Amino acid sequence: MNACELTASVTAAANAIACRLSTDELSLLSAVLVQLGDTLATIAAQRAICESADK
Repeated sequence: MNACELTASVTAAANAIACRLSTDELSLLSAVLVQLGDTLATIAAQRAICESADK
């Protein structure tokens, strides 16, 4: 899957989810997914630091 296909898929998923949720539910889900993404980015950065330190 190339970058354009990936972003189109994510957009389609977001639209499908948004159509089924209330505004409050959508706001909460958005906040949860942002936190999940931030936490995953932190873990990936920590791993990269540890892996470079081991070399």
